[in-house]
Order: sequence, then structure tokens, then C-alpha cells
Amino acid sequence: MRQSPRISTYRRQVYGRVVHLPRIAGYCCLFVITAGLNTLCAQNKQTITARLHPETHTINIQQEILFHNNSSDTINSIYLSDWNNAYSGKNTALAKRFGEEFDKSLHLAKDEVRGYTKIINISDKNFHSVHWERTGSKDLVKVQLNFPVYPEGNILLRLSYTVKLPAASFTRYGYDELGNYRLRYWYLTPAVYHGHEWALYSNKNLDDLYTGQTDYRVIFNYPKDYALTSDLDTEEDRTVAGIRQTVLKGNGRNDVKLYLEKGNSFENYHTGPLSLVTNLRSGDLPPEEKSFSARRIGSFIRDNLGPYPHQKLMVTETEYLKTPLYGLNQLPGFLRPFPEEFQYELKLLKTTLHNYLENTLFLDTRKDRWIADAIQVYLMMKYVDTYYPDMKLLGNLSKLWLVKNFHIAQKGFNEQYPLLFMLMSSKNLDQSLATPKDELIKFNEKIAGKYKAGLGLVYLENYLNDGTIPEKIKKFYRDYRLKPVNATDFEKKLKENTTKDIDWFFDEYVSTRHKIDFTIKKVRKNQDSIWVTVRNKERTNVPISLFGVSNDTVLSKYWFNNITGDSTFRIPNNNEKRLVLNYDKIIPEFDQRDNWKSLRGFFSQNRKLKLQFFQDAENPYYNQIFYVPTASYNFYDGVVLGMRMHNKTLTEKPFLIDVVPSLATKNKSLVGSGVIAYRNYLNEGNLYLSSFSVSGSSYHYAKDLRYSTITPTVSLGFRTSDFRSNIREALTLRFVNVIRERDETMTSDNNDPDYSVFNARYSYSNNGIINYFSWFSDLQVANNFSKLSFDVEFRKLYQNNRQLNLRLFAGKFIYNDTSNDYFSFALDRPTDYLFDFGYLGRSETTGILSQQLIIAEGGFKSKFRDPYANNWMVTANASFNVWKWVELYGDLGVIKSKYEPSRFVYDSGIRLNLVTDYFELYFPVYSNNGWEIAQQRYDQKIRFIVTLQPKTLIKLFTRKWF
Repeated sequence: MRQSPRISTYRRQVYGRVVHLPRIAGYCCLFVITAGLNTLCAQNKQTITARLHPETHTINIQQEILFHNNSSDTINSIYLSDWNNAYSGKNTALAKRFGEEFDKSLHLAKDEVRGYTKIINISDKNFHSVHWERTGSKDLVKVQLNFPVYPEGNILLRLSYTVKLPAASFTRYGYDELGNYRLRYWYLTPAVYHGHEWALYSNKNLDDLYTGQTDYRVIFNYPKDYALTSDLDTEEDRTVAGIRQTVLKGNGRNDVKLYLEKGNSFENYHTGPLSLVTNLRSGDLPPEEKSFSARRIGSFIRDNLGPYPHQKLMVTETEYLKTPLYGLNQLPGFLRPFPEEFQYELKLLKTTLHNYLENTLFLDTRKDRWIADAIQVYLMMKYVDTYYPDMKLLGNLSKLWLVKNFHIAQKGFNEQYPLLFMLMSSKNLDQSLATPKDELIKFNEKIAGKYKAGLGLVYLENYLNDGTIPEKIKKFYRDYRLKPVNATDFEKKLKENTTKDIDWFFDEYVSTRHKIDFTIKKVRKNQDSIWVTVRNKERTNVPISLFGVSNDTVLSKYWFNNITGDSTFRIPNNNEKRLVLNYDKIIPEFDQRDNWKSLRGFFSQNRKLKLQFFQDAENPYYNQIFYVPTASYNFYDGVVLGMRMHNKTLTEKPFLIDVVPSLATKNKSLVGSGVIAYRNYLNEGNLYLSSFSVSGSSYHYAKDLRYSTITPTVSLGFRTSDFRSNIREALTLRFVNVIRERDETMTSDNNDPDYSVFNARYSYSNNGIINYFSWFSDLQVANNFSKLSFDVEFRKLYQNNRQLNLRLFAGKFIYNDTSNDYFSFALDRPTDYLFDFGYLGRSETTGILSQQLIIAEGGFKSKFRDPYANNWMVTANASFNVWKWVELYGDLGVIKSKYEPSRFVYDSGIRLNLVTDYFELYFPVYSNNGWEIAQQRYDQKIRFIVTLQPKTLIKLFTRKWF
């Protein structure tokens, strides 16, 4: 069949003046002949001929894909992964993923920095065009074949297309501001067909493209002033007329990563038979030390896994930055408490292990990634134990006199893994290892899940106690290197020649998120025996270790199995002073505070009280109370200096005490607040949290007038089965008791200054940066009033980068026997009689503090002479942006008070939405008051929103992780 002029012209664009058409024709004929020999082809083959155009950030590609059907099914269509096209729009899976993690960079990106793929033609081996279409979220291409592919058969596809590369600012892949190129997922490649279906995965910035084993031949053309680096083997490299051509070859691969730089940043280290090519940053580390580290790491991995099947392994700074060593290692270089060589080795070790396993184990990268994570973290822990056994979690900081007495300063470096996993478990946000990677919360995907996987192998190794786990990992790698492999294969390897039952590891530890939590219920002893009763509080059927300890010396160790409730065991009496469950903390246990019993009498059972400055990791042998100075401000108390005392450790615990006795500097009086709470996290169902608390506070609400509150609260939290979802629902029941000093200047106010209000609220929120929706209904009942209100808020960031904000409030008194407006609905500044809002000057009617705005009830920004309604109120607030964070707003509503006609109210103006809900400014323009912008003392009409609470501000930065 004669080629169309369009395709011929396109081929010349790809090849330029370096690759000539007769040579390409020879390559094609050879490839077609090879394709006909079905019995010789057991895997996919690809030939990619590409030409980079830096001026447009595009690559013209001619590609031939030989697809081998390894299944027992007849295939009539083939799916190709086109992950570069995930950058093309605002509705792709990649763009939605960014939005879920509160990153709107891809949503707001201009077209010139986006990536896309323009497919010109797809044909079969006879150059007959085949039908294709985009499916899913635009990064998958379905190719309808002209002829079916039978089991063990092959099909040859020819593709002509152009790739527009994205800016590297999105996912670190693409082109950077210096004109360098980091290419990954830049070409089309077949998805994997197994289990009678296609594994169709979209690009979600998880670096987990799932492909089959492939033999690659890449002919890459690019300007001569670039240096090309790859871990494929270089067959040919030449330059003609300013165009450089590099021919690369790699067999048994699953990816083609190319780096094109104007200045080569890579160094080559020979680590035995393997050449390690890396551009990892190393500070001021001398070259000989980097070479030593590379050789040691190469030897360690080879000894613990086996030889690498390829000649080169590329390890890049980009890959490290995408999954760095989280923690103190991310501090600026001059603040990091670890030696430079240790930091470099851990960076190189982590990234090398990741690539070593990723390039050779053909796992389902989205469903079974935990296997590679487990091996990676297990070997990282082993490396530190081998070469840096004395390294502390805080590094050199643990030697400082201000720090060394903290319990966390005494922890070894490897103890960070259970600590960070338990951070999520204590928040009831942990997920099972079997959860697909794209369903994991970011913190679990990047940190906690990986650490749980590695800890699981350490747990299993200690339980078996036969030294076989390292050899089984090596055998698993050796037997399945460069082969398709799954979790069942890994399970079989771990179970080979095992005398103990380890079904619990896969059935409980891997497959569920059930918490592990044991306690010693009671102990009875005589001269030669000890009877110990162990309780499994969570009924998770996994083994538990028991240690006999005397003065920090381990005298005995036992493992117990199949404890589903209370079980009693008899052990020898070796004159131990304490029995401790999980003494070495190998098991990632939820609560270790009740893991020990003293054998020296009743009075030695209690844990001692320990007062400690600041916050620390949990020490299970003490009741820790932390104290830390605090400072806050309100107009009536002035600067409030306090000493916060609480029992919060780095991981959350069910029972909480948090009190803040303080001194108000303005009137030299004692003020403060506190709470006692119990939180019960539930593992199953949508109800995930029940909380019971009593809180109280005592400050001043006006000059020399004190208020105090006591509030018992019951709260229920609900979520969906999708942990990544931002949807949260809550039912809160509380009884607010307020005790106030009477303002004697208010002679007309005969109401009792003290009151109690029962408050029931049901709330729903779906907090997203692209789409935000929340609502709540609120019921309040008191002696002299009762009212019901409804509040709904909606925000949407449109594809034209305009954001619309809408809010509706409706409230109605059921009965109202009050004689003033203290409990009334307010248009512009609620009185906050429940003392929920962070007013800096809650009773001020003039001055800058009266201009503080809290969006509640009416939500108006202009001030009105009579802003209250003691019957009902309906208001609507709206705003939209006209340029970046500059918005126009408008409010309107109808309010009704008893014995008065209803009133229509409105206002409008300009909003500077600097940080939504945290720092905003409002400039009224026109309202019922007239043209406010032209009136006197306009500066007193400007309203502001400001948030000073550190806890609230921290959520602004951590919300993408949890």
C-alpha cells in the first residue's frame, strides 16, 4: 500500500537530515519479518524514532509496536497508555488528582505550558489505518484491530504522532525553565492484559505506569548542544549538520527515561558489574566519598537482592524529590542534624532501591506496589542497622542539652518508621497495604503505607526467628526478576519451608486496616512459674511477643498466637522484675501504655507522672504531662500569657487533657480554658469517630466584665469508604452554659446575664479547592428562646479560571421571649452568645476591632444601624473574581422582627481574597446606606477577616496530606 504524502512528509520531519529513508525502510522490513516469527516473540517489542524540537517543546515520533498476546484470550482491541496527554485539560484524572490535593496549578495552567499528544495515524503492518479513540480521562487510547490477535500471537502497530511536552513544574517531568528535558511517560505504550481484562490506569502523578516486559530500540534525534543520559545501552552516537542522533537499546525493560541537558549533571560510578549513573545532589561531599558510598550501596543491594540484569542503573534527583526522605532530612542544609555522608547515602540508597526493584519486578504497580515498598524499607532499615547502628532519629540534635532528655531524642533512626505509621493509625486514617495506590491518602501513599509494609517484614522476621526472611527475599527476586509477578507469588515464597503458620501476615496485616493492640490483664506467680493473662483488645489475630525484663536486661522472650480475647499462658519464673509485651517495639501496636506488668507488688504497677517541657514522643512507662508557654490577645484581656498543660504526644491518644491557665496582662487577672475529652475511633462503617468532652473557658467579654463557659459535648463523625474523599459529616450535641458578670451600665437590660443553651448541629462538607460545598442545620433551645437555622455554602473554580462563591442563610425563631437583640439573628456582626468565634473585641461597636468580620448568620459586610432580626432572616451572599484575588461581592436579604414589617437589605463592594477564610479584606461600595465609598470616615467601614490561631493556619498547609 502506498503511503500518503502526509505521512511521508511527517516521517521526514521526524528523521530530519540524519536518518535516511532507505535505512528506515530496512529497519521496517526487518521488523516485519521478525513479527512474522510468532514462536520467537514472547514479549513486546518497540522501535521509537523521535526528533526533539526545543523551540516548541515537542517531539515528533514514528513508532512500531509489536504486541504479543500472552493470554489465553483472543484480543480484538488494544489499549495504549498515553500519559503525556493527561496534562491536556482540566478534567483529566491528573487534573482531578491535583485538585483533590489542593493544588490548582494544572487547573489554572495556560495552554502553552500544558502537554498533549496529537495522533496523526495508527496503522497495521500493511499500513492499513485502524480505528482508534480516546477513552477514560483522555490518557488512554483504544485501538480497534482490523484482525484479532490469538493467544501467543503478535500484532504490529505503526504510529505517527506529536508529543507536546508539559512544563516540569507540574510533576517534575517535562521541560524546565533552563531548557532541560526530563522525559518519562513521553511515548505511547500498550497497557497490560491479564486476568481476562485490561489493566487500564490513568496518570495520577503516582509514577506507576503498568507495562509489560518490552524490548526497546530508540533512535533519538536532538540538537547537538544537549547531552542525553539514559539507563538504556548506547549502540550508536553521531552528529550530522548540528543534529545529534543517539541509538539506544534495552531488552526486558518497562520504561524509557531520558534526560537531555545543556550541561551534563550526571556522574558515573562503577559498583562492580553495575554502572550507577546519578545526579543526586550531595552538598560539599568530596568525589571519593560519593564513590565510596555508591560502591557500598551497590554491594549491599547486590548481596541482599541479587545481581542487576542490566549494565546501567540511572538514579536521578527528580525521582528522589518525588519520594524524598521525609523528616529532618528535608530541612535546609545548614539545619540538618545528620552528617553529609549519611544523608547522601540514605538518599542514594532509597532511590537506587526503588529503581532497582521497579525496573526488574513486573508488578501491578497500582495494586501490588506494597511488595516493592516492603522490600525497599526493610533493606533501608537493615542498611542503617549495619552501617549506622548508633544513628539517632534526631541526629546530632539528640546530643544538645535542651533536647537530649526528650524521649524522642533517645530513639534510633529506624524508629521513625513505626512512629510515622502510628501517626496515621492514631488518627484512624491508616489504610490496608492491599489498597490500590490511587486510593491511598497522600500521607499513606508517600510515607505511612511504605513504612507499614517494611515493618511487616521486620515483624515477620522476628516472629519466625529462623533467619530465613533475607534469603527468601533474595530467592523471590532471583526467581521473578524480569517476569510478571503478583502478591500471591510473594506469599508463596515467604511460606516456603516455614514451620510456623504465617497466614496472619497476609490475611490480617496486609489485607486489613485492623489495629494491633494487646495488654497484660493480670499476672500470678509462684517460685517456678508465672501465669500471665494477655488480652487482645482489637481481636486482630496476629502473634504478640512477651519479654521478661530486669533492669533493662531481657531475660526471656516468648511468642503467643491465636489470642482472640483473653488467653492465659504459663511461663517459667526467671526472677524477672517486669513482663512487657512488644518490648522491642517491632510490632506496630496501637497503644503501648498498658503493655507491662511489674512482678514486684501492687504499688509498683502504676506509671509515674512525668512533667516535661514542650511535646514529645510517647513514653509508655510514664504518664506524660507536657507544658509549653502560650500567648494570645483580645482587647479586654490584653496580651494573655499562659502555660498550656496537656498530654498530647506526637501520636494521638483516646484520652485527652488540655488546660491553659493564663494571666491577662491588661487587668492582671487569671483567665484560661481547658478541655477533657475521650475519642473513640471506629474501624468499620461510615461512623469513624465518637467523641465525648467537657470544655470550659473564662475570659472577659467587655471591660472588667468576665464570662465563663462550661460545655459538655457529644460528637459523631462520619465519612465515606473512600478515604481520599474530602466529604465529612458530623452530628454535634452540646449544652452550653454561660456565666457572665452583669453590666450595671445597661439599666434597661433586666435579663439574667447567665443562660444555658442546648445546641444540636448536623453538618456536611466537601472541602475541595476546585469545588467546595458545605451546609449545616442548627437547632438551639433555651429557656426564653428557640430557633432553627440553615446555612449552605458553595464555591466553584471554573475552567475560565473564574471563581464563584455563593452562600445562603435562613433562620427562624420558634419562640422568642427575650427583651433585647442579644440572641437575635444579625446581618453583619453576630453577638456570638455561644462564644464560638475568635473575636478580638467582641463587644466593640466602634474602632478597628468592630470591623472584624466573621462570616456567620447574615454574612453582610456593610454596617447597619439596625442589623438584628428577632423573628426570621433570609440572606444570600455572592462574590466572583475579576482579577486574581480581586473579587466583587454582593449581599441581599429579607429580615423580619416582631411587630415590624419585613425589610429588604443589600450591600456590595470589593473583596481582596488573599487567603480564603484566613486573610481577607472587604471594601463596601453601595448598600442601603447609599454610596458608602463617598461617605465620611470610609476607613471605618472597611472589614477584615484574620485568623491568628496556629492550629487553624497549620491545616492550610497539611490538608493535602490528610
